[in-house]
Amino acid sequence: MSTFKAPKGTYDLLPPDSAVYLAVREAISAPLRRAGYGYAETPGFENVELFSRGVGESTDIVTKEMYTLTTKGGDELALRPEGTASVLRAALEANLHKAGNLPVKLWYSGSYYRYERPQAGRYRHFSQVGAEAIGAEDPALDAELIILAVDAYRSLGLRNFRLLLNSLGDQECRPVYRAALQEFLRGLDLDEDTRRRIEINPLRVLDDKREAVQKQLTGAPMMRDHLCASCTAYHEQVRELLTAAGVVFEDDTKLVRGLDYYTRTTFEFVHDGLGSQSAVGGGGRYDGLSEMIGGPSLPSVGWALGVDRTVLALRAEGVELALPAATQVYAVPLGEEARRVLFGVVTELRRAGVAADFSYGGRGLKGAMKSANRSRARIALVAGERDLAEGVIQLKDLGSGEQRAVPAGEITAAVRAALG
Repeated sequence: MSTFKAPKGTYDLLPPDSAVYLAVREAISAPLRRAGYGYAETPGFENVELFSRGVGESTDIVTKEMYTLTTKGGDELALRPEGTASVLRAALEANLHKAGNLPVKLWYSGSYYRYERPQAGRYRHFSQVGAEAIGAEDPALDAELIILAVDAYRSLGLRNFRLLLNSLGDQECRPVYRAALQEFLRGLDLDEDTRRRIEINPLRVLDDKREAVQKQLTGAPMMRDHLCASCTAYHEQVRELLTAAGVVFEDDTKLVRGLDYYTRTTFEFVHDGLGSQSAVGGGGRYDGLSEMIGGPSLPSVGWALGVDRTVLALRAEGVELALPAATQVYAVPLGEEARRVLFGVVTELRRAGVAADFSYGGRGLKGAMKSANRSRARIALVAGERDLAEGVIQLKDLGSGEQRAVPAGEITAAVRAALG
């Protein structure tokens, strides 16, 4: 046992659990790839100001949760706490928006870091798959991304998730609502940190999960009552497109999420089987983020779905994913010549697309067959001196126990036929 352990609030991902995480990432990304989203990958750390400008100085993410560091050259960097700002920065830096084919559609997957109080479903290091559609203002794009997320969850077998939907308005109607909300909040009995938040971004107070705060928010003005005509029409189109696609949603007038850059469409996926950490993913439109980080006007929309939270949701529903076999064929050599021959067979099988493993370390037949069974292989290939002298390899079906001798030159074809 090592004297070192994973840092508090983090985890190691190892087999067999890692296979489930990989399957979840694949299921989430598959609908995106079919919809024309290309893969993007960004550094694990960025300039601190990218997040303080983009995510928002009033958010808990920036004020309390970012891991920051100063380089030897004096640069202030932060481990990325979310993916949107990084992906948009990368797209702007590469001038993807100038190619003339908007929106730019990107998807990504990786680890993100926030200094939070560790608890079930809430880690300081977590995994997400995200998607961004950059450079187009179209309710069909908002609906597309939501539908792709719903399809991903359904493909995994999840059923008990709910979609919460809201509109946060735009630069025309948000200021009017902001003023009305600030006036209401200033009359409440709130702590100093929350009062400062009222002046920076009062919508953050609506997102406060503390019961003492939520009790006082009864009667607070709602964004839906202040939406301008264009935002109302936009939101209604999103709702209509989702309904036509068979997507069930709940209107949640208090939904603002934890990031400052959202405008208009805002949504969150929750799962009631996860307790207090019920959110499994979410996103929305962020039409002003590009200008916030020094780029041109590029209305955009996106989401991020938590891989960790999705795995917990699958477990809560008792869903067992059909995972590809790590090993289909297990080779058991008996003697040095058999090691040479069967190692060549394993290499050939792998190159033919068959998942094959080998009994290393010169173990005897009994120990090697135990390993074959533990690997859940369907077929064992066994060869000793007598088999090689006869030019055959024993092919054993580990399910039925049936065994037959196959000419060595035909073993790859025989294995593939046996596997169907």
